[in-house]
Amino acid sequence: MKHFWAAHLKSAINIKFIENRFYPFFRPKEYIRRKTYHLLKQASYIFTTPRLGFRTWQDNELPSLLQMNQDEQVMRYFPTIPDENDCRHFMQKMNSQFEEKGYCYWAVELLESNEFIGFIGLSDQHYKAPFTPCIDIGWRLKKEFWGMGLAPEGAEACFEYGKNQLGLKEIFAVAPKINEPSIRVMEKIGMINKGRFKHPTLMGFPMLRDCVYYLKSLS
Repeated sequence: MKHFWAAHLKSAINIKFIENRFYPFFRPKEYIRRKTYHLLKQASYIFTTPRLGFRTWQDNELPSLLQMNQDEQVMRYFPTIPDENDCRHFMQKMNSQFEEKGYCYWAVELLESNEFIGFIGLSDQHYKAPFTPCIDIGWRLKKEFWGMGLAPEGAEACFEYGKNQLGLKEIFAVAPKINEPSIRVMEKIGMINKGRFKHPTLMGFPMLRDCVYYLKSLS
C-alpha cells in the first residue's frame, strides 16, 4: 500500500510540474492535496463504474437512506415505509453480510459529486419460492436520479463483480408484476423472465404479491 500511494503522489507531482511549464500560476500543493483526496476517496470504494462508486454503509448516511425510504414515489411498489430503526437495521445487516460473504446492497455515490444516490447490489434471499435460496440483485435510487441509466450501469457492474470476484454462476431479480420500471431495467441488463410466483412475504398485499422473477446467467 505504501508503494501505491508513493507512486500516485509522485505521478501527481510530476504531472503538475509539467503543467507548470505552461501554466506557472497553478499551485502544485493544492493540486497534490486534491489528487490525494481523490485517491483516498477512490480507495474507499469496493468497485466503481464510470459514474458510480460502491461501498459499505456509514453511520452518517442514515438520514439520507431514511429520506429516500420515506418518499412515497420511491416506495410505490413496496408494502411498508421503513422507519429510522428499520433503516439502521438494514445498514447493519448489509455491512455484516458484506463482511461475511463479500456482497450486499451497497451504498452508491455519484463520483462526480460524492452524493449518495441510493443502493444497488447483491443479497441473499431465503423466502419460499421456486428459485430460492438464491442471490438476487436489487436497487433503489432517489427519484432525482431516475431516468439517467444509473441502475443499469450499477447492475452491470454488480454482475461483473459477482462473476469475477465471487465466482457466481447466476443471479436472480424479483419484482411485483405491476412494477414496470424495475422490470424494464431487468430486461435492459439482459435478464431472462423465468416465470411468476406469489411472494410469500407479500400475501397480505394483493397488488404486490403477484411477482415475476428474472435470471442472469454469468457462466
